[in-house]
Amino acid sequence: MKELIAVYGSGKIGSCEATLTTGNGYPTIVMDNSPTALARCVETVSQNWDDLIAEGLASLANKNAAMKLLTTTSDPDCLRECSFVFEAVSESLQTKRAVYRQFEQSCRADAILASCTSSMDAETLAALLTRPERFVIAHPFQPVHMLPLVEVVCHGGTSPETLQRTKCLLDSLQRQVVVLKKSVPGFLVNRFAQALFRESIYLIEQGVTTAEDVDRAIKYAVGMRYASIGLLEYFDAVGFELESTIAQNVYPTLCKESGLQKLVQNGLETGRTGQGSGRGLYDWATIDEPDFRRRMQQPYFNGVLQWNMPK
Repeated sequence: MKELIAVYGSGKIGSCEATLTTGNGYPTIVMDNSPTALARCVETVSQNWDDLIAEGLASLANKNAAMKLLTTTSDPDCLRECSFVFEAVSESLQTKRAVYRQFEQSCRADAILASCTSSMDAETLAALLTRPERFVIAHPFQPVHMLPLVEVVCHGGTSPETLQRTKCLLDSLQRQVVVLKKSVPGFLVNRFAQALFRESIYLIEQGVTTAEDVDRAIKYAVGMRYASIGLLEYFDAVGFELESTIAQNVYPTLCKESGLQKLVQNGLETGRTGQGSGRGLYDWATIDEPDFRRRMQQPYFNGVLQWNMPK
């Protein structure tokens, strides 16, 4: 029997999560207290389908069938039959506490709560629940409906059944799952990303290179290399001897900053905080936004062919 799915939170992550679940034939309820946010969610889901149609990966019939599986509501009573809830609200302990309280009041006793948090500790979140055994983190990556990886993070009380049901659902959604037996800050991918971000900002601050050339190096070496083989497969292929020599040369020179770097602090102080403000490391007025949205999704379009789309 299929899980009955709810997504609590209608922002970008929640909207794309709902695109994925309805796109694989699951009736999905998106819950949010803001009617405006819910309307924006429907628009986002619709746009996601239009992007897939434009690539020839879905039909208008697929879109219409999926949109019929989507329900948006501010009424928690609609959650009563849901057996699996993705929590996709803001990274605020207070906000999540309120949502988790509502989850326990409104959902079935056997329902699983899977947080999409990208940074909060699994033990801390589980402690907000009276039945923590049915809690797990299922951290996706943007764009959530396209990028296939999900990090499933357990806490000390996660039950084997909760882990198994979560993995089964994600498998049916064509996700690639990695399991962390315990929570660490940043999980796996964001730990790797923060190391790259910190070193990149450091090299820009030191006058070594530019944001454009950092991105060129990532796109045409790092990204292409690890698109088909793993990071540690490559380490083994190169061999411990050569990697040890490189490490001895490089490790002492790596950025050791443990706080926010000056370039980032300046951006926060001046309001130049990235795409949302129009300027950050890049001037976003010079970037074609539809082209950027397409490039952001392009590597993952092939994965959509595996969806069990409704017709």
